[in-house]
Amino acid sequence: MAINWGPLAFFLLVLALFLFYLARRTRAATGLPRGRVIYADTGRWEQLAQPLVSRRLGLIGRPDYLVADGLDVLPAEVKSHAAPAQPYPSHVMQLAAYCALVAETYGRRPSHGILRYANTTFEVPFTPALETRLAEILTAMRADLAAGDAPRDHDDPRRCRACAYRDLCPESLA
Repeated sequence: MAINWGPLAFFLLVLALFLFYLARRTRAATGLPRGRVIYADTGRWEQLAQPLVSRRLGLIGRPDYLVADGLDVLPAEVKSHAAPAQPYPSHVMQLAAYCALVAETYGRRPSHGILRYANTTFEVPFTPALETRLAEILTAMRADLAAGDAPRDHDDPRRCRACAYRDLCPESLA
C-alpha cells in the first residue's frame, strides 16, 4: 500500500509559511533593525559573561540588544512606555554611551543606535557631536561625584538598590 505524502507535505508547507510570517511579525513589533541579534540583556536570554567596557571613557554598560548587520553592530535600547514626540535627552545619552561601548568593544563605530518605545522606534545618529556631549556629561558627573555634589533625584528604594553607587552614596535609601 502506497502512502500519499501530498497532504502531509502541503500541511508542513503551510505550517512553515505561517511560522515564517509569525516570526517576521514578531521581529517587526520589536522595532529592531534587520540583522542577527548577537546579545540581549532583557532577562529573557542568556547574558554575556562580560558587560561592554570602554576604558577610554571609564564606562561599563549592558544595552538591551546588539544587532549585527554585516560588519555593523548596532545597540538597541527598549523602553516600555509610549514614545514622546522626540526621544528624551537622557535616553539619547544612554544610547550614545552604548554606541561608544560598541565602538570600543568591536573596533567599529556604529552609525546609529535604536531607541524603541512601546509605540514607535527612533534611529539616533551617533555623530561626533553626540560623542563629545557624552564625554562632557561623563566628566561633569565624575566631578560632581568627587565633590560630593550628586544629590539623589528620586525617592524610590528600588532604584537605590539597583544603583552601582549605593554603597558610596550618603543619601542611599536602600
